[in-house]
Amino acid sequence: MRDTKATAGNTEVLLGEDWVSPQTSVDAELREGRKRRGWITTNRSPLARKIIIFNILGLVVLVAGVLYLNPFRESLMFQRERNLVTSAELVADVFEASQLGAAPGEGLTAARVNEVLPLLNLRNAGEVIVFDRDGASIGSTIGGPQAPALPVVGIERELGTTIISDGLSRAWGALAGFLASTGDGAKEPLDAEREARALIGDALAGRTRIASSHDRQGTDTFFVTTPVLVGGEVVGALAVVSEGSIIDALVRSEREQILQVFVLAILVSIGLSLLLASTIANPLADLAAAAEIGRDRNSRKVNPGRVRIPDLSARPDEIGRLSKALRGMVAALYDRIDANEQFAADVAHEIKNPLASLRSAIGSLRFVKKEEQHDKLLDVIEHDVRRLDRLVSDISNASRLDSELVKEEEEPFDLLHMLRNLAEYLGNEAHQKGVDFITDLPAEAIRINGLEARLAQVFVNLITNAISFCDEGDAIRVWARQRENRVLVVVEDTGPGIPEEALTKIFNRFYSQRPENQFGNNSGLGLAISKQIVEAHGGVIWAENIRPTDADITSEPLGARFVVGLPV
Repeated sequence: MRDTKATAGNTEVLLGEDWVSPQTSVDAELREGRKRRGWITTNRSPLARKIIIFNILGLVVLVAGVLYLNPFRESLMFQRERNLVTSAELVADVFEASQLGAAPGEGLTAARVNEVLPLLNLRNAGEVIVFDRDGASIGSTIGGPQAPALPVVGIERELGTTIISDGLSRAWGALAGFLASTGDGAKEPLDAEREARALIGDALAGRTRIASSHDRQGTDTFFVTTPVLVGGEVVGALAVVSEGSIIDALVRSEREQILQVFVLAILVSIGLSLLLASTIANPLADLAAAAEIGRDRNSRKVNPGRVRIPDLSARPDEIGRLSKALRGMVAALYDRIDANEQFAADVAHEIKNPLASLRSAIGSLRFVKKEEQHDKLLDVIEHDVRRLDRLVSDISNASRLDSELVKEEEEPFDLLHMLRNLAEYLGNEAHQKGVDFITDLPAEAIRINGLEARLAQVFVNLITNAISFCDEGDAIRVWARQRENRVLVVVEDTGPGIPEEALTKIFNRFYSQRPENQFGNNSGLGLAISKQIVEAHGGVIWAENIRPTDADITSEPLGARFVVGLPV
């Protein structure tokens, strides 16, 4: 069973024997939410997951592009082809030297070629196939004894550390094997002699040619064909055939380094993404949770106290701005709620006064016998009814003022032209009462941007108030001056002035201090509405007494002065 205890401006919740503020429960829910989320928010935050995914996706695209374009392989293949051309030309020079004892015009023979081939120590250069001038193969090192290939320093060590590349190669090989098993079957082994014979035509014509072949398993084979010349005459041709295993090893080593950097970058990116997500997602989650707590509790019609948005305004980023804006918005909302509650209380209080007078007059009307008293009570009833009607109209106008100020479009207009029109109309009313009406307005126009009708309502209120407080022989002066980016409009009179204790109250709603003969003729909302209109235009309004000297504030005032400042 939970009891509630009402306090001033808040509601407290009784749990057992301890009173717990609703704000405390709101803070507890926020702390519990942070504890559930923890530092790593990916399990609950879609925003954190997106940050991590997009950061990783950028790295994946970058590495995939580098591996797909494979610039290292292209460079190594170019260097390998250049080296094979040099090797082929050197071998061709060896066979040319072997023909020095031959008869003029005699081409290469199988016997002479087979004598030379075992003497060649090609090592890493590849295999050699020799053709006569008719294109027939007359010798080859394929399948014959070869000197052991010289190891390339560093290759074996690097191949031993290509863990990631080997894993990817095995995965790709398994996939390729599966596709091959479901396709047309594995490709037959490469016939080097047949491929070389297809290219030997250019060599027999005296030209060196470079070509390469790429099989289904991804293995590259290089072919270089070059002529054997004796005295400028082609006596045969040879082809140097070399597999790209060394290139593959170097490429695999480079790829392994790239993948290792990629793995390290992934780990760093995930760490930084989690840190970034924590600094972004957690504060946003706190802001959303604070709003949701107020929304959910309001939906259950339980008074949660005032919802407090976490203060993150110290952050120099958009989240700090958002927190500051939300806190300001919530504060403004509560100020408006408080103002509406106060306005409702003031309305009830102001309406009760004439209703009480009406009730008393109607009750007395039942018992009075004299016609004179009967008429007097009817006058009271009529006066209170008019007072209620005026009060309800002013309250209705005041309650709609905020929305109307927002809906109406501001337009530029001549402020002095408006003041002259009001002075001409209200000056007649002042003259009928025996009050002098003086205007002191500049000749040049002063144009401002605003709601002309609403500002006219402000100056009508100020001037009519001045007229109501003036007696015959008094004077009212309306003057305006422009000061840089502001314009001042002053309405002053020689009436009784404003009591010192009322200077801070006259702009409050329903506050009115008038002569006895004017009681009930005003609702006390005029100056409050005027202040609201002026402040909606970005201006200020204040009241002061006119004194013979500012040095003596206890001297009797010579009148009252209302000043309105508006931006130009």
